[in-house]
Amino acid sequence: MRAPIILPAVIVASFAFAPDAGAQTTNPPATTIENLQLRSDTVIVKGFTTVGTVPVGDAVITVRSKESSDIGQSQKAYGIAVGFGKSGEPGRPENFPPKISLAVDYDELDPLAGAIDYLGKITYDVTPLAGFDASFATKSGLRFSAHSAHRQGGIQAFIQFGDAPKIPLALEQLAQLRNLITQAKTSLDAIK
Repeated sequence: MRAPIILPAVIVASFAFAPDAGAQTTNPPATTIENLQLRSDTVIVKGFTTVGTVPVGDAVITVRSKESSDIGQSQKAYGIAVGFGKSGEPGRPENFPPKISLAVDYDELDPLAGAIDYLGKITYDVTPLAGFDASFATKSGLRFSAHSAHRQGGIQAFIQFGDAPKIPLALEQLAQLRNLITQAKTSLDAIK
């Protein structure tokens, strides 16, 4: 006889503790340059220069230098954007933004270049265990990694954009990306 009373009580309790389906959680961008670009009630100027590209299969990784200025507050933020998209699309302008792009703040550029250099030279001696996974991530979620499941065979390098699948890179491509990031920092140093 108690079952009819318990069932409505369980249903009411489940609604009381259920998360609000209409509520949206929005996390602010992790980078300084993205936060500056989202300001309202002021003029924001976003400057950019394509530093270079690295072909990866039928796609391309693009590195751009970025400068964003809040004219009303007289503030500037610097960094790069690393993007990934299809190459050779007909009618696509040269400076068309890639399909996936993540910002990297200026203060992350030296550590990122150093990490890419380390990952490109990593050997099995990094651990006495059979396999390893070494990685470096920026505040925005751009991740470079090196992986080996066992001491036989090669070490694989990857780039990953947030939660997107890992993209395999040859060591030469990893070195090219490091060089583009270093060039971007040098160009930003010249305008700071």
